[in-house]
Amino acid sequence: MSEIDTFQKVRSSRDFAVPAAAMLPAAERLVGVGFRCWLQGFQTSDIGCWELAWDEFSRAVGQQAAKPLMTELACWVRAVQDSAERRIEVFPAQSRRFCRDECLAISMVAACQHSTCPAFRACAIALLGCDDVEEAIEGAEGFARCLKEAGQILSPGTVFMGASLVTPGPRPTLC
Repeated sequence: MSEIDTFQKVRSSRDFAVPAAAMLPAAERLVGVGFRCWLQGFQTSDIGCWELAWDEFSRAVGQQAAKPLMTELACWVRAVQDSAERRIEVFPAQSRRFCRDECLAISMVAACQHSTCPAFRACAIALLGCDDVEEAIEGAEGFARCLKEAGQILSPGTVFMGASLVTPGPRPTLC
């Protein structure tokens, strides 16, 4: 089964979650874990969340390349949190799965890296719950660019994962 076929099978249901390790390549997992940990750090003021993100990024790209990535990640996640008209949901830090909002965030960065503007904007609107997405888009663009410079290229197929979550209808309930 191709990566695109796998992403198209993502379903909107009560138990919606994407297995992180099994389905997503390393760059996508890095974005998802970084988003999750940084947002949890903002929401809880627990520095341990940010340390987990640092550990993941420094292990993946080395400490030198991780520094600018952490700066861009922080700017993007802060913009998402500040712009959102709803609470952004994430799974616990150690979860091996990604929830809907985390998948939208990953797809947002992938769409940015691959210049797929309609999908990028749709993921941003679905994630934030509003049309005022410019600040979050700027943050994602900076983060996506920095990831690319560090050799972390998300798959174009990842864009389809987020696009499948933007369809009209009720928002899946997280487990």
